[in-house]
Amino acid sequence: MFAWLNSLPPLFADDVPLTTPYWYGNSFAMALLSTIAFGGVGIVMSILGFKLFDWLTPGNLQEEIFQKQNIAAAVLGAAVVIGICIVR
Repeated sequence: MFAWLNSLPPLFADDVPLTTPYWYGNSFAMALLSTIAFGGVGIVMSILGFKLFDWLTPGNLQEEIFQKQNIAAAVLGAAVVIGICIVR
């Protein structure tokens, strides 16, 4: 379906064709297990990233969001989590 993308020149030197799999499951169970594992790792890493951001900045962002219900702090926290999750 996207075979025409392989005919384009690579954007970076380490780009590989889209037909080369990095990780794939040999069966449905293996694919499901790897999806759950990588999803769990991603969730844990995003929580740790938020906690690290909260620790490095002055004030307690988690307290501002949950106890004081500060909307601006919640938007900042959401932006931090989205920014962490976008990192490739």
